[in-house]
Amino acid sequence: MFSQVGQIMLYVNNQDEAANFWTEKLGFTVIAEEDNGQMRWIEIAPKSGTETSIILHNKEFVEKMSPGVNLGTPSLMFFTENLDQLYSDLKNKNLTVGEIVNMPSGKVFNFADNEENYFAVMEKNK
Repeated sequence: MFSQVGQIMLYVNNQDEAANFWTEKLGFTVIAEEDNGQMRWIEIAPKSGTETSIILHNKEFVEKMSPGVNLGTPSLMFFTENLDQLYSDLKNKNLTVGEIVNMPSGKVFNFADNEENYFAVMEKNK
């Protein structure tokens, strides 16, 4: 049986720029960075702590090593306890953000990273 989602692979064109986006703009932290001389990856996660992390992989390298791998951006939904504050913070950082939408499950908006990959955020109280 599965016990949790451990890591999400995010294939990016520029790992350093992507890491800066997630850490500087979104407040994530770098958990680990590995470079074995052939392959490099950067593991990031929210500072608040979580069991699931995101691994930033070099898209071009993965495509060469595993031509059949789907390199598309995963559809990720993040949770926040204060959606309005996060929305305001991201807009103030000049990020691309969509409108706040009221869904039956709560308020949601999307945002784009520096490579124009879109992700969603939903307000979810503990």
